[in-house]
Amino acid sequence: MQKELSIIETQIAIKFLKDKFEDLLAKKLNLVRVSAPLFVEKGSGLNDDLNGFEETVSFNVKDKRIEIVHSLAKWKRFALGKYQFPKETGLYTDMNAIRKDEEMDSLHSIYVDQWDWERIISKDERTLRYLYKIVDQIYSVIYKVALISEKKWGFTYNLPKKIKHITTKELEKLYPNNTPKEREYLITKEYRAVFISQIGWPLKNKLPHDGRAADYDDWKLNGDIILFDDKIDSPIELSSMGIRVDSLSLEKQLSYKNELDKLDNPYCQDILNDRLPLTIGGGIGQSRLCMYYLQKDHIGEVQSSYWPKELRQKLKEKGIKLL
Repeated sequence: MQKELSIIETQIAIKFLKDKFEDLLAKKLNLVRVSAPLFVEKGSGLNDDLNGFEETVSFNVKDKRIEIVHSLAKWKRFALGKYQFPKETGLYTDMNAIRKDEEMDSLHSIYVDQWDWERIISKDERTLRYLYKIVDQIYSVIYKVALISEKKWGFTYNLPKKIKHITTKELEKLYPNNTPKEREYLITKEYRAVFISQIGWPLKNKLPHDGRAADYDDWKLNGDIILFDDKIDSPIELSSMGIRVDSLSLEKQLSYKNELDKLDNPYCQDILNDRLPLTIGGGIGQSRLCMYYLQKDHIGEVQSSYWPKELRQKLKEKGIKLL
């Protein structure tokens, strides 16, 4: 029987789930936890540009402009080289960010908390097959923690043992008359757990499935892990990840987005001159994962963030109490 959790019990459950997931993920991918920055210097190229239009929260330190990170997608690759991690090992960290342009809803908050992870790979591992292998390993952790949660609190998730892999081109061909978001709904409702790969390049309709920054993921070797959440009748994207750009894919993608000026920043110069290791990495949403496991209606039930007073009152009337 499903247990109804109080706010205090929810907080205890969040700690339990995070600790369990983090420990299993680190062991599965051979990762070491490291500390990470909350902010980086503007112009370093280390901040994540997301879709390219989101504005960073920034401030001055003496004569330098400092930006709060959107994610640590690029910093992790830099750190792996600096710390001299060996092949087949990697790092993970707690990433906290402010995305002030986020449209707030049941899945989106201006406060972002996720596990950012990154792992060293070799040149011959820059393949879709290797990407799928890592996705399967991450999903095995998601599945295992779901089983633990089912036993501990009585929740049910109806997750398959294996995640479904599909490219954006295959998805477009399957649902040609639907929008990308509608396609995600349809495919995840059918398969429950899906990895949609190759996000960034335009499809047959001349538009990409979703936006991606041009200078961290290789758009032919990336994707999203998405589960279907019955509680909110919606897909819930838990992870955006991918094999990172090499010099060729970096120039090609920046050229497509008319952002070749970025090639002059220190981060891109390090890639062009082979001063950074080849890596795979991604982020896994902590609050979203807890929201899914604990079957909450709103991310604000597992995360303390800013929510407008009117929204709080509206949700309270529906029996949803935000932290």
